[in-house]
Formats: sequence, C-alpha cells, structure tokens
Amino acid sequence: MAGGKQSPRQRMVNLMYLVFICMLALNMSKEVLAAFGLMNEKLEVSNQKTSDNNLAFLEGLETKASENAEKYAEDYKKAQQVQTLSQEYYDYLEGLKKEMTAGVEDPSDYTVMDKSDYLDQKFFEGEGLAAGGKEFMKRISEYRSKVSGLVPERLKGSVVARFETGDANGKVEKRDKTKQDWINYHYEGFPLIASLTKITALQSDIKSTEEDALKAMLEGNLTSQVSLKTFKTSLFGSKSAYYSGEKYDGKIIISKTDNSSTPVKADIKLDGRALTEGKDYVLEAGGVKLLIGAGAPGDHEVAGTLTFMQDGKEVPVDVKNTFATISKPNAALIAADKMNVVYRGVANPMSISIPGIPDNKVSASAAGLSRKSGSKYNMMPGKGRTVTITASGKLPDGQTVSSRSEFRIKDIPRPNGSIRGETNTAKMPRKNLEIATVGALLEDFDFDLNLAVSGFKIKIPGQPTVVVRGNKLNGPAKSALKRAKRGDAIQIFDIAAYITNNKSYKLKKVSPVVVELTN
Repeated sequence: MAGGKQSPRQRMVNLMYLVFICMLALNMSKEVLAAFGLMNEKLEVSNQKTSDNNLAFLEGLETKASENAEKYAEDYKKAQQVQTLSQEYYDYLEGLKKEMTAGVEDPSDYTVMDKSDYLDQKFFEGEGLAAGGKEFMKRISEYRSKVSGLVPERLKGSVVARFETGDANGKVEKRDKTKQDWINYHYEGFPLIASLTKITALQSDIKSTEEDALKAMLEGNLTSQVSLKTFKTSLFGSKSAYYSGEKYDGKIIISKTDNSSTPVKADIKLDGRALTEGKDYVLEAGGVKLLIGAGAPGDHEVAGTLTFMQDGKEVPVDVKNTFATISKPNAALIAADKMNVVYRGVANPMSISIPGIPDNKVSASAAGLSRKSGSKYNMMPGKGRTVTITASGKLPDGQTVSSRSEFRIKDIPRPNGSIRGETNTAKMPRKNLEIATVGALLEDFDFDLNLAVSGFKIKIPGQPTVVVRGNKLNGPAKSALKRAKRGDAIQIFDIAAYITNNKSYKLKKVSPVVVELTN
C-alpha cells in the first residue's frame, strides 16, 4: 500500500480488532461475578435475620408502651414510623431488584450477569437522569431526612453517613481527583450482579438503621416479658436435692427478682397444708423464702397465690411448683462439666463427687484422669473411642459407694482459617492484607484453645501459588499481591495450625479463607 495508505477493508479489519481488544478488557472474571453473587446471598440472609430481630424489638417496645405509656408511648410511635419508612424503602429496592433480574433465565447463574444495560437505561438519559434515576435519588434522600428526624440525637450522624449521596452538590471525588455525580459513580456501567449486590447492601443499611433506632428507644436489654401479670414462679434452693429429715431452705422466686418485686402478702400451701407467715415462710425482696422441712422422700407441691403491688393496685401471681426429696445416695455422681463427651488433645474439666461424702474421701480413677483439687479433675483421653471412670467413697455410716461411668472420646473439630479474625470470606484493602495475620479458629467449640499458624499457601488470580512460612505474608507473597487487581478473590489455603501447649496433637485440616481486594 503506497504512501502508507490503507484500503477500506484493512481499516475495517483494524477497527474490528480494536473493538475485540476492548471487549476482552471489559470482560470481567467469571469468578469475580460469582463472588458478587455469593456476597449478595449472604447479605440477603443477614437482612432476613435482622428483620426478625427488629420485629421482636418492636413487639418488646409495644409491651413496654402498654406497661408504661408515659415513658414509652412516644418512642413506640416513632418506632412505628421508622419501621414503616424502612419497609416502604426496602420494598421499593426489592421491586427494583426483581426488575433487574426479570430477563435473567437463571437468577442463580451470576456469571451471566455481566451487562450494565438495565440500570444504564433506567437511571440515565443523555447527560442527565432518567425518571428511574430521579426516583432512586428521591427515595434515598427522603428516607435519610425523615428517619434522621425520628431517631435519637446520637444516631443522626450514622443515618446520614449510611445514606449519604456525595457532597453538597451530589458529587464524589474519583481517584484521578475529578468529580462525578454520586449515582453515576456507583451505578453507571457496572455489571448487573455488582449493582444488585450494592442495592442489597443498601437494604442491609436500612435494616441496621431500623435495628439501631429500636435498640436505642428500648434503652436497655429487651425482655419478652415486662409485666408482672406474665411472670412465672420457680423454686430456688441452696442445692438440687435434700436428704430425708433435712430442712428445705429454698425460696419461691419470680423471673424478675429485683428489690422492687417484694410481695405484699402470700396465700400458699405445701401438699395441701396451709403455710403460716413467720413460721413456714417470710416475705423478702424478690419473693418468698420458705422455712419448711424437706419432708419424706418423693415429690412435694407448693401452690397458692402471691400478691404484688403495681401502679397502686394489687396484682395476684399464681404459684404452682414442685420439689423432690430424695433418700441418701448409694452411687456416685459423675458428670462432665462442659459436655457429655471428652475431647482428645485437651484437658477436659470434670467434677466427680458423691453427695454426703467429703471430696477428700472420694477417689476416682481412669486412664488420663488427674485430680486438680477437691472434686475437680482433668481428663486427657488417649487412644480409643471411650473411657470409663470409676469413683468410690464411704458414707458417714461406713457404707461404701462405688460407681462407673463411660464417656465417648471425640477428636477436636476442624478449625476455620481466618484473616484479621474473619473466617470464610473477608474484604479489605491491599495494604491491610499485606500486614494481616493468618490464623485458625475453633468457632462454637467448648474449650478455649490457643491455636497458632506455622505456614500457609496463598493463590492470587493469574499468578503461581506462593508458599509462606509463619502467619504473615512474606516477600514473594507481597510482590504477587502488588500485581493483584481490585475485586480479585485471593485464596489462603493449606493453613498449618497447631495447639500452642500441645504441639504433638495433629489437628484436622484447616478450612481456607478467601479475601476480596477492595482497591
């Protein structure tokens, strides 16, 4: 081609090649799209749980309002308004999400939700906003202003921060120091699943705001029962069982045992026999203390009525409780302090005693069992699936009491990998990940074990796996991290963990943790 000129066909081919390159650059990783989808699912589950909690808070506030209208009626009215505003805004966003996914054949296939067409057309029109975009901005602005006017003063700042829409001109500053409209910055040109997740996160902010407001209005711990009319009685004694001939020193108490809950009178019976105040019982703060004998072995019933003063009126509370009197034991009582099994690799605390026999007169034996003091023992089980403990002692009358009890032996469950104390998944900036500590946690485990990490592997998309010794990123890992992109899902796996005071015990394989880069 003379003079460097290109034919129309060649120019067309070059243009198509350029378009193809642009399409490749814009093609978001399928794994990242899937990660957004999983994040959206978790947020939706969390929103449902918070909704259930908020309903309980509102019901509790309603109960308090009926109990003390002077103090709680106004708060309950505001709480209802906050709940209504929150539900209306939440439902609007839910409807928007349904519109966004209406054309998706499989809503659970997040890898196909990579287009931005829907919100780009609904929110934007030329250089301005379409009707849908104006409605979106109006909704968030109205919710922010109305709710901040209803919540306590200390919560106003958090409401404004959660639903801020840029500076006074509705602008946000981009990384290149230029400014852009808030709605364009957050919703224009993003993949469908990313925008869907952002809207679900906005719903999460609504539920959190509602929760904060209701908690603040309750001014303390929510209780499901706040009226004396709904309280139940129970018996509380210095010990759970009594020998025949002993005095029963328990007392009848109600659920709310503060000093203001002293009954003004009582009409109670023991096994049908009327009890006398001063002789058989005394009125005291929180209930009635019984002075009756434990009686013969068997079940005994205390029934009747306690009368309390509330708002200047007498309020009766029914009493119907039982207690048991038992004969002197002929067998030892053996129980695990924390569970009905013992775990291999840890010191399992045990209490071994025989009622009526001093602890220093009780002996216990089993493989791995050692005495700490009194009735307290430690069990360090070895091999096998069960261990049998034998306990014996002598009653004051010289009779020997002996008993055997079998416990199941279980291994310590699989630990969860953690980063900065977060398990399964986490989101953080690149700099935070560079200095974060990789750990291992035993969540919902009955023992407090100190676990340490001696090494792990880290996989950054598009780069080789890096092996790390210790619990922090080394030089090669940090170098690989510098080449990672925003939104990359970084896997930390093959975490090597051990118990600091029992390195010989081999833990089960630690589950991995995935970190999403936020910048």
